[in-house]
Amino acid sequence: MATALLGLLLAATVCPNDVAYPREAWVSQPSANTAAIAALEEYAFTLTGQSSERLGIRTDGIVIISKGRLVYEKYARGWDEKKRHLSWSVTKTFANALTGIAVREGRLSIDDGICTTLKLDTKEACDKLKVRHLLEFSSGLDFHEVYENESNQASSVLAMLYGEGHKDMAGFVAGHRFRDAPGTTYAYSSGDSTLLNAVVDAAMIPKFGADYAWKLLYGPIGMKSATVERDQRGTMIGSSYLYATPRDLARFGYLWQHDGCWEGRRLLPDGWVEQSKQISAGFKAKPLYRDPNEVYAWQWTVNKAVPEVGQTGLPLKDVPGDAFAARGHWGQSITVIPSLDLIVVRVADDREKAFELNELLKRAIEVAK
Repeated sequence: MATALLGLLLAATVCPNDVAYPREAWVSQPSANTAAIAALEEYAFTLTGQSSERLGIRTDGIVIISKGRLVYEKYARGWDEKKRHLSWSVTKTFANALTGIAVREGRLSIDDGICTTLKLDTKEACDKLKVRHLLEFSSGLDFHEVYENESNQASSVLAMLYGEGHKDMAGFVAGHRFRDAPGTTYAYSSGDSTLLNAVVDAAMIPKFGADYAWKLLYGPIGMKSATVERDQRGTMIGSSYLYATPRDLARFGYLWQHDGCWEGRRLLPDGWVEQSKQISAGFKAKPLYRDPNEVYAWQWTVNKAVPEVGQTGLPLKDVPGDAFAARGHWGQSITVIPSLDLIVVRVADDREKAFELNELLKRAIEVAK
């Protein structure tokens, strides 16, 4: 894996110079496909029962960017284009991007031990864990990713965010026992993402200051609405707590659609985007605690079959196989489909399992035609 990544990073590519990037705002070119819009809205914006019951599909907003143009935008239930929305686990892909920037700046290597930069009291985690393991959700830490209707004692993520771990989230995560040897299994983990962001913070803050993410990522792509919560030690919560407008979330997708480049400037290292879409060995060998409809790479879901675990079809069966998505709790998503030059952002408040990303994207693709 290390050799493959090195090859990608050494195969320098030039940033595309024929891309129209949004400046202050997206150029608006509304879709005229009224039938496709009606079908999309019937699926995404039709409420079940009373709003207070929180039933069914509860979309707060959708933005569709096609060929660099804003072709569709709609909000509901009091939301609009100026309001920041909590992105939940979409935040994890920003932790990936900041890791890439740290690598580009020479502040970090994915094969560094996590305590190369981060000071921890847990020797076992320092000895065993590398940055790569956290990117791949293959730390092997016995971190329990369960949410509603679970106690802090049953849920590591609730304890990290709201319970005993909230003052020092990275230390709390690193203090978990090892269930497996790092790199040998996969388990979706907000703990891995939060610990990863702490490692990146420790690498970047000494040189660039606490606002390095705004200097090197959010600022350059014009993501002015980006707000990130921190724990009591000042570490950005890399798993869950980025707020932004849907239009700005689309800017982040646009960065990834164009190989980590923005207006001719490379923000992510050569090869980083492609490597981020490769399924890890741990996932192929022994995936634990995963949604069968999601295939994860480096903090992103990818639309790929995984025959090694018996998954022979695409997770998103009506969507091109090059699609990849950032997904978050209660229905948040940024989906990038490079072959269609398409980005679809959805923010929501789903409380049930009624929503299907495949169905949304199938209809969004028609809107963009």
